[in-house]
Amino acid sequence: MSSYFVTGVSRGIGFEFLRQLSSDPAKTVIGLVRNKPATDAKVAALNRTNIHILEGDLTDYESLKRAASATSKITGGSLDYLIANAASIPLWSYFDGMGALGSKDPVALEKDLLDAYKTNIIGNVHLFNLFLPLILKGEKKKVIAISSGMADIELITKYDLEIGGPYAVSKAGANAVVAKYSAEYAKDGVLFISICPGVVDTGNSGTLTEEQLQKIGVMMGKFAQYAPNFKGPATPEESVKALISVYEKASVAGGDGGAFVSHFGNKQWL
Repeated sequence: MSSYFVTGVSRGIGFEFLRQLSSDPAKTVIGLVRNKPATDAKVAALNRTNIHILEGDLTDYESLKRAASATSKITGGSLDYLIANAASIPLWSYFDGMGALGSKDPVALEKDLLDAYKTNIIGNVHLFNLFLPLILKGEKKKVIAISSGMADIELITKYDLEIGGPYAVSKAGANAVVAKYSAEYAKDGVLFISICPGVVDTGNSGTLTEEQLQKIGVMMGKFAQYAPNFKGPATPEESVKALISVYEKASVAGGDGGAFVSHFGNKQWL
């Protein structure tokens, strides 16, 4: 049966991928985390022998190299699905526009831009390069990058979505990376695709300040203009089910290589 490698599985969408995929004992599911002991404890509660947790970080090339080597030993030298879920979401810069951030603290703004770029773009470039030899030997040959509708330029401009600049810019760059890899490897039958999971409740709102919550409320108001039927964040379970449905239906032959789509499989982000 199929083998999977998922980054960022310690919580939220990543852990839900781990939980849903491993529900089939015939599947081999490998997760990458920065804190292995903590994730091992959560995985133990699932009582499943087909889950393997490896320690690594997208900003640490050597750790990714070790993870690729360990994955090869677990799977026998191949991999069917690579799910690039881990990401840096710089919180300091998430709640104001780029101009306001530059006026407030240009050094901090530069740091958030570089941190997001290093993780969400460079980290995934290294991830793809190190795991492609395994993907090329797999049967499914699918590489899925978890993206964000915040990277859609038309959405940003039409609804004046000024917040989340460094994150959105890095995700837009990551989408371009996915398209470039698709252009290079579609001939080998490898599907590269970026998918937005929608707005998902991952339990982080409790750490936000009152001011930050107010700014999130303004953004949600704009989301309501964009999608009047939007009822609020989905659960990780709902989101991951939708994501799996999209990438299972997608194919190189169907023209999906390099695409940037939503959890609905189109450009409807909410």
